[in-house]
Amino acid sequence: MAKDILDGVICDVNNCVYWEEGNRCSADEILIVSHRGTKASTVEETDCQTFERS
Repeated sequence: MAKDILDGVICDVNNCVYWEEGNRCSADEILIVSHRGTKASTVEETDCQTFERS
């Protein structure tokens, strides 16, 4: 059975179990965390390079 691929999600971590050829992600969901454990104010405070403060 083929895995669903999240559209628009790019992944450079090719040793992750969800990594698929072409830097695609096959995880069911994405979890992004703040380095401080609180609300993030900048992209540098997260592990998400597409973070934009709302």
